[in-house]
Amino acid sequence: MRILKRWLVAVACLLTLNAFAQQAPESFFSWKEGAQLPDKDGLAGSYAGVSNGALIIAGGANFPGNTRPWAGGVKTWHDSVWVLETPGGQWKAAGTLPRPMGYGVSLSAQNALICLGGGDAGSNYKDAFILRYADGKITREALPDLPAPVINACGAIMNGTIYLAGGVNTLNGSTEQQFWSLSLDATAGKQEWKVLPPLPGASRMLAMAGTMNGNFYLFGGVHQPAGAPREYLKDCWEYTPATGWKKIADLPHPLAAAPTPAYTAGQSHLLLFGGDDGSNAAKVNDLKDEHPGFSQDVLAYNIITDTWSVTGAMPVSKKADASANPHASVYAPVTTPLVIWNGTIVLPGGEARPAVRSRHVLMAAPQQPGGRFGGLDWLVIALYFVVVIGISVYVSRKMGDTTGDFFLGGQKIPWWAAGLSIFGSKLSALTFIAIPAKAYATDWVYILNNLMIIAVVPIVTSFYLPYFRKLRITSVYEYLQVRFDAKVKLLGSLTFVIFQLSRLGVVIYLPALVLSTVTGTNIFLCIGLTTLVTTAYSVFGGIEAVVWTEVMQVFVLLGGALVSFFFMAANTDGGLGAFFSEASQAGKFKVADLGWSMSQPVLWVIVVGAFLTNLVTYTSDQVVVQRYLTTATEGEARRSIWTNALMVIPATFIFFGVGTALWFFYRHHPADLNPHGRTDDVFPWFISQQLPAGLSGLVIAGLFAATMSTISSSMNAIATVITTDFYKGFKKDATDKQSLVFAKRITMLLGATGCAIAVYLVYLQNVSIWDQYLKIIGLFGGCLAGMFAAGIFFPKINSKGIFIGFILSSIGLFFVQRSESISFFLYPLFAVIGCVVMGYIFSLIFPESKDKTQIAS
Repeated sequence: MRILKRWLVAVACLLTLNAFAQQAPESFFSWKEGAQLPDKDGLAGSYAGVSNGALIIAGGANFPGNTRPWAGGVKTWHDSVWVLETPGGQWKAAGTLPRPMGYGVSLSAQNALICLGGGDAGSNYKDAFILRYADGKITREALPDLPAPVINACGAIMNGTIYLAGGVNTLNGSTEQQFWSLSLDATAGKQEWKVLPPLPGASRMLAMAGTMNGNFYLFGGVHQPAGAPREYLKDCWEYTPATGWKKIADLPHPLAAAPTPAYTAGQSHLLLFGGDDGSNAAKVNDLKDEHPGFSQDVLAYNIITDTWSVTGAMPVSKKADASANPHASVYAPVTTPLVIWNGTIVLPGGEARPAVRSRHVLMAAPQQPGGRFGGLDWLVIALYFVVVIGISVYVSRKMGDTTGDFFLGGQKIPWWAAGLSIFGSKLSALTFIAIPAKAYATDWVYILNNLMIIAVVPIVTSFYLPYFRKLRITSVYEYLQVRFDAKVKLLGSLTFVIFQLSRLGVVIYLPALVLSTVTGTNIFLCIGLTTLVTTAYSVFGGIEAVVWTEVMQVFVLLGGALVSFFFMAANTDGGLGAFFSEASQAGKFKVADLGWSMSQPVLWVIVVGAFLTNLVTYTSDQVVVQRYLTTATEGEARRSIWTNALMVIPATFIFFGVGTALWFFYRHHPADLNPHGRTDDVFPWFISQQLPAGLSGLVIAGLFAATMSTISSSMNAIATVITTDFYKGFKKDATDKQSLVFAKRITMLLGATGCAIAVYLVYLQNVSIWDQYLKIIGLFGGCLAGMFAAGIFFPKINSKGIFIGFILSSIGLFFVQRSESISFFLYPLFAVIGCVVMGYIFSLIFPESKDKTQIAS
């Protein structure tokens, strides 16, 4: 007990440090200036990008001597190439372009700057070339010429292919609707530009481009027939290579010439910095040096909600003499590329106002804003942890000092508590965060993955449960030894341990992600805190403490989810009526995609995959099986399984509903989203930013209680398997007390291992942790479930056959995954069928004299 108190003191200290941690900044970007451009008159329309870690700027145009065209100034074009090797360094000359030119498209790829098109005072060009910086000098590599000369186009790179849109082909000509592509992955000499379906809507120049998730985006621009005045556009379009163009939400106002390509923020936002909204386009000759400059808004487009919002402002700083001395002031630039340099956004030069070029190099570093997690929220979390830990302490005092008490709770858990415990162990962060995130980003197609439990329960209770209860096993893999032999048992146990360790990292990572998002605390500190609390809880509480804690937190979590749902509906125009109407029109309630594809989550794939995924969990997962082994009788165990299944139905609709409600809420409040956020951050972000003080703390506290119960369940199950199937198997003379000490020590080691896996997931940053979790189940659980299915339903399959079948099906599943032509939902199908079929075939090839038919039947 003294050890437990020390652990709790350490946890309290960490919570105190978090409560008084410095709040993160409010702005989404931290702005600063780099070394000014070497040309004292500034430059606009330059090519800019990165090569070998150095920032390159080439070409462009300006008005020398700070003269204006209305005062006789003449635009001058340049061919100089300048390089900045470090942010704190100085620009140095590194070469020249083929000719003075500018206003082409600049893109960074393959460790080089790609320059496309451009022009000068007398011509437009179809040049396409690469500038590469090495050993202090610039080298130029040719690309195939563009299909036509072009200036003021826009472009971006997607999946190794350049896309270039719009522009003007002839000097003083009309804007174009052209759309071209060039694969950079094609063999040198075989590259050629492809003419793609033309831009929809009006022809345009000075538009902005961007890419995200395999789609090309086109924003605004200027439509101008030859000799006619400019028309500023606000229409926006999405291009998918497989399906073509699709109209998306208009910009809030017309916009052109913003730095491009658009900045890709987080997993769902494209950002435009400034731009010309055309409000003063007709007044240029009247305003002259009194022109105020261009828009300083930072606009964010969300690809999920299809909405625009203003998410910040450019760092404009105008001095009193800005009219006469514009270079001393900072304007929001236009007609300059947006470059990503060492993770920092760079806007080099550009047009400060008509006829004035900028020398400033603006740099913006993305930063996460702080959450609204206050003292009251921390107090609620602290009180909640007191209750949770209090349950653990109370139960630990009553718990017997045996492995039976530690692993099975003395088989005295009531059936309803065991059922709620099974449900609670699955109602983890994976449910609370990842399912709403999936529904927010897509639709309800994945809902059958949970609901298929209803089809699985009768099979589990009729065929599997009787075996497990009659054999009086502690580890479910002891059945494999009775049915087959010790080698098969050890293989199954090892597979489970690998599977659970993979899952353990996910369920440690997700709550740490929540706390990091909500409070601004470093995510690695969050992982350490979660692991510390959970390990202490697992070591001292035992399975009985886990069960009773989960009984309490199930209702807290479901209540928190319902409160969040109705809060979103009540605080959005139109309420529940608008929620159902808008979500239905957008297809957010779609539950099935019809078709026969094996690579997409169509209906048959979901049904088959979900059925087998649930079969994997409820027949071969020690975490679940151990719960229904804690009851006194087989009948109570059966009722506990049905209790869990019936709880899954309303809970699934609640959490998918929360995800759709998040989409509805942020469609109406797009400015409240975090543009840097990952998709899996959306619900935690809502909790921290929108729920009232105290309530957000309660929801987060409940989430952490559930998550740590899930983690402790995994730790307890892994410790059970390692102790029962490995430690006792190899140390035959071990006493029960020695086994209990070993189990507690291995639990501590598991905490450290889970922590390491969680750190790896931080760097992995998969788009959807829910997808990652299902992939893990399919890969590691399917073959294991195949072993149990073979033992239960196929008496002729023997130990040699199933051992070989397991190995071969695992190898086959590895290649199925590598092919990427099969949906991960179907991994359990290939695993289970492969294991059974191969096991049967090799049992015929290698018959065994030992008859276990009676056990199997």
